[in-house]
Amino acid sequence: MSRRRRKRWMLTVLAGAVVLTGGIFAGMYYMQPKLVTYTAQNGTEMKFKTEGDRFMEYGSDGTWKEMFVKGVNLGATSPGHYPGEFPLTKEDYQRWFQQIQDLGANVIRVYTVHEPIFYTALVDYNRGRQQPLYFIQGIWSPEEELIEKQDAYLDHIEQTFKQEIEKAVSAVYGDADIPDKPGASSGKYKVNAGKYLMAWHVGTEWDPMMVDNTNKTHPDVPQYKGVHFSGTPDASPFENWLAELMDYTAVLEKEYGWEHPMTFTNWVTTDVLDHPGEPLYEEDLVSVDARHIESKDWQGGYFAAYHVYPYYPDLFHIDKTLQTIKDANGEYNTYKSYLRKLKAEFSDMPVIITEYGVPSSLGISHLGMGGRNQGGHNEAEQGEIDASLTQDIYDEGYAGAILFMWQDEWFKKTWNTMPLEIPADRRAYWLNVLTNEKMFGLLAMDPGKQEQLTIDGSLDDWEQLKDDEVTVWQGKVDGIQEMKLTHDEAYLYIGMTLDQPFDPKQTVLRIGTDTLAGGNQPGERLPGRTFSDGLETVITLGQDAESQVEIAKDYDFNRRLYGKDGYGMLSEDSADSANPFQLWNLAVSLKMTPPDTRSAHPFMNEKVGALKRGTTASGQPDTDSLTAWQYNGNQVEMRIPWMLLGFGDPSSLQVINYGALQEGRQFQTETVEGVTLVPWLMERSTGQVSWPGGEANTLDLKTLPMYKWQPWEQVQYSERLKLSYEEMKKRFEQIPSFQTE
Repeated sequence: MSRRRRKRWMLTVLAGAVVLTGGIFAGMYYMQPKLVTYTAQNGTEMKFKTEGDRFMEYGSDGTWKEMFVKGVNLGATSPGHYPGEFPLTKEDYQRWFQQIQDLGANVIRVYTVHEPIFYTALVDYNRGRQQPLYFIQGIWSPEEELIEKQDAYLDHIEQTFKQEIEKAVSAVYGDADIPDKPGASSGKYKVNAGKYLMAWHVGTEWDPMMVDNTNKTHPDVPQYKGVHFSGTPDASPFENWLAELMDYTAVLEKEYGWEHPMTFTNWVTTDVLDHPGEPLYEEDLVSVDARHIESKDWQGGYFAAYHVYPYYPDLFHIDKTLQTIKDANGEYNTYKSYLRKLKAEFSDMPVIITEYGVPSSLGISHLGMGGRNQGGHNEAEQGEIDASLTQDIYDEGYAGAILFMWQDEWFKKTWNTMPLEIPADRRAYWLNVLTNEKMFGLLAMDPGKQEQLTIDGSLDDWEQLKDDEVTVWQGKVDGIQEMKLTHDEAYLYIGMTLDQPFDPKQTVLRIGTDTLAGGNQPGERLPGRTFSDGLETVITLGQDAESQVEIAKDYDFNRRLYGKDGYGMLSEDSADSANPFQLWNLAVSLKMTPPDTRSAHPFMNEKVGALKRGTTASGQPDTDSLTAWQYNGNQVEMRIPWMLLGFGDPSSLQVINYGALQEGRQFQTETVEGVTLVPWLMERSTGQVSWPGGEANTLDLKTLPMYKWQPWEQVQYSERLKLSYEEMKKRFEQIPSFQTE
């Protein structure tokens, strides 16, 4: 065969192979399951709709089926970042999509327009799947301006909102090129994700004062009559404003040939019920009623959406009118009672609870009945409560339950730790486990050392750390062979090796901490000994009930903020004046006094300095995500949250100082070099003390080594599915996605 013929033969074979391969791939593409949609008479495509008080999906068999929406809310960020930075990658999204679908969820809800990669990742993930993962697109309102201006009808507010609606609709349908803008998503949206959209979710939780002022400022606003959504004759000015914005969304979507169910965000504060037992006027001031908006020529339908948590507002543990249903433990289930009352108002409209849940945090900020508090739960307890709330929602006839939240969010804040997180713009750089809002996720965003160090009383895993990550304390105490120190974005870790096996019944181990000039002497915690300067905190490890971090009386943040020099809500006799160290407390409810409130309610705080003994290892009888310490033979291991040591921001080494509260009752910070640790042992039977001062009765703290670290701008973290994920997976699997005849 000549060279020319051989070349022609090879080209023919190659072309045949290309054609064959292309045919195989084409066949695979066409054999993949396709999304079946309903085409209305007017040519509009639909996959979901509402019917009566039910939510419906069009199935592959060509029929509409009643479904129960099961999902999670998804944030737009990761540790070390704020939402407007959009750091997530396609790999992040697709990994999470798989985990969320494995959970048993059929939808994710996003609050705002994500970067283009989100929509690309979702379409790619769903390609070829028999059961896709859908999404609900939220449209963020100009929330800060609404709260500041207190008037929804101001031209620039409505214009800004409509621009956000335009952005959302065009982004979902892959028809947008959004220029860069700080704090907002941008880029070229080329992928059409509309077929995986389940519904539109317009707006954010409405400030009641703003709603009330809008209604009063515009009493003569005409009834809005739109193309697809209108206000009813009973609609308030604010409800007519909402009707216009929902109509604007619908008209824009219709241009792309689709109709999806529509809702607006609502919450208990602006619900349609009266709450005579709620002490705060603003929590029961005004209603935003979904029944005062109606759809027309919109086959996708319309539903009501509520954020409902079991601890906020205070009515959930105060309002006697909700104490009507008892759970298996004989305690009032005010959450279920509330759900029943709310659903009774919407007999002809579906209602989906689009936010609910509890966090797995050490910190706590609100109380709920039956222990359903905002915080103070380990991951197993979080899962049990989340699952029980889900069941309550399903049992009371709701059309869906979307849990808050998928991932932990380090940038979040909450009211009772906000005054202590200073500077506020560095919250995303460390994990304050006292701020419950950061830890609602089913997916843990663990700080840097948690993947390496298991708190179990054994220091073997410390050997895996690099030499420059561990500091060996250079002091000397009889009975203590060695003390090692390290840290991450959430904790100061301390590993101690003693001369003898540790027995909390016989011996108390304490560690004082010093960061600033001032503080208190330990007193009876270290009898007969004093330091050259006071301590800010004392860590006590002993029997379980006494193991805790205490704060110096003069340094006590809770008393300084809410006592006589602050808000004046703490009575003076509530302090143990003779005790130089106080319990580490966080406020959970402020003092309420008529006529400023409907009824009186006392100031309340909760102890958060307790150190729980157990293990962070999985699958053990004493596994507990809130574990702070454990001992094993002559080794003792602990991790202490940064804020319990007085840090307002460990990433920049700033601690709360002793100065008087500034205008607006604000704390100030000082930048420090590190923290000085003072360990000592005390025998219970004899009172014998072993401490760094040896036989002396006084000790100059400056002679002790200080634990120091470099400020950080980058964070280290690892992802981990919490125990609560497994509990929610079981519950989602038990609750059917579709109702059968």
